[in-house]
Amino acid sequence: MPKRKTTSSKTRSSAIIQQLNSVQRAVIEAPDGPILVLAGAGSGKTKVLTHRIAYLISKRKVNPHNILAVTFTNKAANEMKSRLQDLIVKDFKALWVGTFHSICARILRRESVYIGYGHNFVIYDVDDQVKVIKNLMNNLNISQKEFSPTAIHSRISHLKTNMLSPEEFSEQAENRFDEAVSRIYGHYQGFLKSNNAMDFDDLIILPVVLFRNFPQVLERYQERFLYILVDEFQDTNRVQNELIKLLGSKHRNVFVVGDDDQSIYRWRGAELRNILNFEHEFRECQVFRLEQNYRSTKTILDAAFCVVKNNRMRKPKRLWTEREMGEKIVLMEACDEYGEALKIVEKIQYEISNYKRNFKDFAILYRTNAQSRALEDALRRHAISYVIVGGIRFYERKEVKDFLAYLKVIANPADSISLLRAISFPPRGIGEVTIHHLQQFASEKNIPLLEAMKRVDEISSIGSAMKERVRQVYEWFAKYQHLKKELGMNELSRVLNDDVGFLRMYKEEGTIEAMNRYDNIQELLAAISEFAQTRTKPTLETFLEEVSLITDIDTWDDKANAVTLMTLHSAKGLEFPVVFIAGLEDGLFPLSRNMDDPEAFEEERRLFYVGITRAKEKLYLSWAQNRRRYMDGYQNVVSQFIKEIDPELIEYEVTPQYYGRRRRPKWEEVEQEMPANEDYIQDEVRLYVGGHVRHPEFGRGVILKIEGSGLDSKITVFFDNIGQKKLLLRYAHLEIL
Repeated sequence: MPKRKTTSSKTRSSAIIQQLNSVQRAVIEAPDGPILVLAGAGSGKTKVLTHRIAYLISKRKVNPHNILAVTFTNKAANEMKSRLQDLIVKDFKALWVGTFHSICARILRRESVYIGYGHNFVIYDVDDQVKVIKNLMNNLNISQKEFSPTAIHSRISHLKTNMLSPEEFSEQAENRFDEAVSRIYGHYQGFLKSNNAMDFDDLIILPVVLFRNFPQVLERYQERFLYILVDEFQDTNRVQNELIKLLGSKHRNVFVVGDDDQSIYRWRGAELRNILNFEHEFRECQVFRLEQNYRSTKTILDAAFCVVKNNRMRKPKRLWTEREMGEKIVLMEACDEYGEALKIVEKIQYEISNYKRNFKDFAILYRTNAQSRALEDALRRHAISYVIVGGIRFYERKEVKDFLAYLKVIANPADSISLLRAISFPPRGIGEVTIHHLQQFASEKNIPLLEAMKRVDEISSIGSAMKERVRQVYEWFAKYQHLKKELGMNELSRVLNDDVGFLRMYKEEGTIEAMNRYDNIQELLAAISEFAQTRTKPTLETFLEEVSLITDIDTWDDKANAVTLMTLHSAKGLEFPVVFIAGLEDGLFPLSRNMDDPEAFEEERRLFYVGITRAKEKLYLSWAQNRRRYMDGYQNVVSQFIKEIDPELIEYEVTPQYYGRRRRPKWEEVEQEMPANEDYIQDEVRLYVGGHVRHPEFGRGVILKIEGSGLDSKITVFFDNIGQKKLLLRYAHLEIL
């Protein structure tokens, strides 16, 4: 048998710094101490971060046990792990690599006893959190018509992100909404704790509370994590920044990578000042700038800089590339959102036909989810496969959540929200009145709801027949508490399915919807099986934790041959050969509500910068003169961000009725010449690009192009049945729709 070829540590350490540019190499070989790496889009930040870790291990002989690497999405964490596994052979699993939430959950599983939680705590998703708030509003007689439970949930999350306790906020309440939030907030936290449950904010806040209140625990983790590396540091909020400062304050080997020009999550608590002020927090900090871009053409980078340089709150830097100049950016103008969608479809077809591209080479980005509808319609009509990032996630589907509710109660009997869901499906004949009496008893005795069901005989307001039903449900869950100790999670879930009858129920129902639910339960069982087989120490608790932390981007299938549709916020960190950014109108992008707030407006500009820099080879921008939003039609003005791009970088595709000249117009001329909302008039025939028509032979179609004027003009129409045709208007016999 041939011997396996081994690589010496000297060879491996030299390989680690190969194929790096001079700045990347300087970063990787930098001495200990705090380090700030300002890494522009496409500059190889993940490579630098992973190679820094590999260099510490192979060259500096740092024990992997003493390294912590943190990022924001599971997708990014998995990419980091994959690269590190290729670079590090020995003791790879000793590294702690993961998202902020997963790392904090891991700490809390070990240390939760210090702060009064059981190690088997559950993590409530947003749906469960809102349910808790609704229940509390009912108990506190706070009207859901006057105050939205979702708005209250959002406000509480904001307060927690800013580390304001219920007691602190109660002193600041200024209006009726604040007073309602103040009343609910304390009860909400109490409910979570009594149910041995946490929300996503708690996962980050509670480790900070733990470390502040128990210095001996903090010191233990400070000695564990001698080197801390943080990816996407510009996205950290106040609590996450505080956590990093606490862990890194002793040894100060804090290595953060980020790009202030890509800070786009202010609305969920991210603070730009964390990265801008890092040098002040760690005054001995070394600063490096990664400005060489390996992703995009020079045209795309120049356009991106034209935009982002207008922001005042940024570190000075400019991306450059050794790549070619590339094609100009194409700016497309449409009559409305349907015309815009058809123009995008036409360009996709053009790129496929002329450059032999695949569907997966394209991404369509937009500011709001509502914009996807017209785009989806156009893609479907033209048989173009697509996937949407941000739809209903698998683990949020009703049947999946119903099944998971059972598993959550088995894992954590104190979880009353999941217990109520499990009781209600399938129906067990236990009504709302009985549930109310059980909850009231549980509250009076300060015990979990399941324990109240066990003691149902003590509740005189519940009849004997109903008591028997309640007792049977309790005994059923008690049986599974015992089975959990005897069976592996894979076998337990399959026994549970047979017992409850999920698959049997949906199969017997037999409708298309029921069979879809059947398939989803099968998929869930397969996911549990895969988890049990691929994890070193799989437990029901760790599976439920992983499921609760899955995000939109984690469920995106980047291998599928399909056009990707997503919001600009979801696109950060991704790249595509061809990118479309749709809806570039003032009021939509930038959003009208952010146009009068300087900080919010600069974030809108950063969001546009992020969209531009997703493109590797070709970038299309589009806007619509009219767009229907919230049941009303809006007459639009092109986004002011477009005007910031050097006109020499843009190829203009303008609607013929507005621009008779072939030359590129100046923006001042465009705004002066553009009528408010007039249709193109040709000898009293109202035709315009994007308009819908019907032909007596070819059927329904959409106008793609108009050449010439009057009845002698030639028009290009895309017909639903036969595709694209060029017609002479005089003889076309078109009906205007």
